[in-house]
Amino acid sequence: MGGEEPPGVAARALSEPGPADDLPDGLLVADRDARVVVFNTAAERMTGIAAAAALGRDFRDVLPLHDAEGRDWWKCLAPYDGLATRTRHPERSLFLAGGTELLVTAGYRRGEGGRVERFTVCLRDAQHRARQERDRADLVSTVAHELRSPLTSVKGFTATLLAKWHRFNDDQKRVMLETVNADADRVTRLITELLDVSRIEAGRLEMRRQVVDLPEEVRKVIAGRVAAGDAEDRFRFEVRGALPEMWLDPDKMDQILGNLVENAVRHGAGTVTIVVEPDAHKEGAAVSVRDEGEGIPPEAVQRVFRQFWRGPGGNRRGGTGLGLYIVKGLVEAHGGAITVRRAPGGGAEFRFTVPAGAPDHAS
Repeated sequence: MGGEEPPGVAARALSEPGPADDLPDGLLVADRDARVVVFNTAAERMTGIAAAAALGRDFRDVLPLHDAEGRDWWKCLAPYDGLATRTRHPERSLFLAGGTELLVTAGYRRGEGGRVERFTVCLRDAQHRARQERDRADLVSTVAHELRSPLTSVKGFTATLLAKWHRFNDDQKRVMLETVNADADRVTRLITELLDVSRIEAGRLEMRRQVVDLPEEVRKVIAGRVAAGDAEDRFRFEVRGALPEMWLDPDKMDQILGNLVENAVRHGAGTVTIVVEPDAHKEGAAVSVRDEGEGIPPEAVQRVFRQFWRGPGGNRRGGTGLGLYIVKGLVEAHGGAITVRRAPGGGAEFRFTVPAGAPDHAS
């Protein structure tokens, strides 16, 4: 056809990295002759088919899909021969020849007379969706479990006070009300964690950067722990070298430090050491939080920052298992990174780095 590039030229051009390769979902696009003109990196990963082997070929040969009954899906669908009024097909579960399950949606771009000009196939990893569904189920289960205890307590004490107010003296009433207040704080913390998880997953964390004195933020966190009843000699704090001017979100930095120190106190043992020093690899700061406990098993290191992860004994020591996931999200929102390893003296060492930032980076 006049003005069109030969198939080989189009295939070579589209085999180079493009915007489609930034998509998390697999993408196959076929032209009016059913030839593949786009086959992105995610599609390669999900199908095991190289883009170079897909481009320029009939998409039905490149991506043979079958339904659960073993029927050839493309013959059932007849995308180029069906009704000209079709614009898309809803997501459904289909299978590659080797049994790999994919979630597939398809759409059309039509030209004059309803002819198919582009046929677009989107692929999603069914295992990934199954993991997301399990995570949501775990979230519901965790929330229900964590809310039940404080709400039962609040309900019990308030009902008792309302029914028998005059039978209790002021000291007894104060103890009951203090318990209700503490349980309400537990519920508030859980809701705050859930909102943080939601914002992290949606990429909607708002950063309000200002100059932050990082060593002073650590001192505030330690002072708060001591005021809450921890022994002052439980903590050791070191500042090694001068830091650049740090533009950070102070509330989120308090949350990061508070979570890491609480994690070390709750799941570790011995002295909790916090070290603040310049980042040797780039302009910024590095913070290490170490304990002297049993540490994290090597096989668990890859799971530490996932939702609902709890260390050894974590189920007995409370917590939702969301804290470290939130810490990782907050550190990365600053443009930093966090790792975990065995501390020099045993126990666990969480180390995060954050760039110095700048006021014009504030959102």
